[in-house]
Amino acid sequence: MRPFAYARASSAAAAIAAVAPDASARYIAGGTNLVDLMVDVVETPQLVVDINALPFVSIERRTDVLHIGALARMSDVADDPTVRAMAPFISEALVASASAQLRNAATIGGNLMQRTRCAYFRDVSQPCNKRSPGSGCSALSGENRMHAILGASDACIATHASDLAVALMASDAIVRVRGLRDERAIPLAEFYLRPLGDPRIETALRHGELITGVDVPIAKALVNSAYLKVRDRSSYEFALVSVALALEVSNGTIRDVRLALGGVGTVPWRSAEAEKMLVGAAVSRAAFEHAAEIALAGAIGRGHNDFKIPLAKRAVVAALAKVTA
Repeated sequence: MRPFAYARASSAAAAIAAVAPDASARYIAGGTNLVDLMVDVVETPQLVVDINALPFVSIERRTDVLHIGALARMSDVADDPTVRAMAPFISEALVASASAQLRNAATIGGNLMQRTRCAYFRDVSQPCNKRSPGSGCSALSGENRMHAILGASDACIATHASDLAVALMASDAIVRVRGLRDERAIPLAEFYLRPLGDPRIETALRHGELITGVDVPIAKALVNSAYLKVRDRSSYEFALVSVALALEVSNGTIRDVRLALGGVGTVPWRSAEAEKMLVGAAVSRAAFEHAAEIALAGAIGRGHNDFKIPLAKRAVVAALAKVTA
């Protein structure tokens, strides 16, 4: 870890004013991802601004949305009765994340901003376009068992790491951010960027903008939701494949569906095509299998991760069967 300056912010305005002028400056709350990256010398901020004193911790229903503050701890959100009642797959995704100790420290905003777990990205002795554009992607011909089969490019095949973001993607969540001069509401579907140009640019955030919260639009389908995570061991492990699914079913017919995949994409992967096919379909194994084929239609394996394609299809079918049981 390299030397850095540390400051505590007493207000959002002060935090933004401190970070915005310094391209290397970073916000820190739980620090569960940033500190790791600093130890590995992947992130080398000159200034770290502590935002734990800011008031973005509420978890509440606000008219037509479920609002979750950016500094709410993952464990608090997972245990919140309103979250469990209105969108249980958000709670399930959080419980499936990391360890209990990390969930007690990590924040919602920090979780959305966590970076990939690609070993080549974290090893500064290896070429990596996400660290140094133009140097190459070591995973393309290297060990890529954990890597993406959807949304990848020749520049980068690193998988997005967040479980929470997959459930929020399926929820049509909106990320609230504040900058030096204005506030923005960014749909999560537009928040994450695929590695089509510069793989270092992972989100639509401008430097210095601060995530203040996430709004989840209230929807009947979210009440009947589940998060299925397939991994090498039952805890403290990243997803090989995950499925966030929400359904509204009436008289055996699917009326509304939200389907997103994790562990397989360079971003949390929403399958609008599979959703479109399922709406109006009768609940049946055949419909589930057809949806799974559509959801994985564009998947490309790179060798070690080829197994993710059939595994993801089976996971989609299993999630649909679970939620419609």
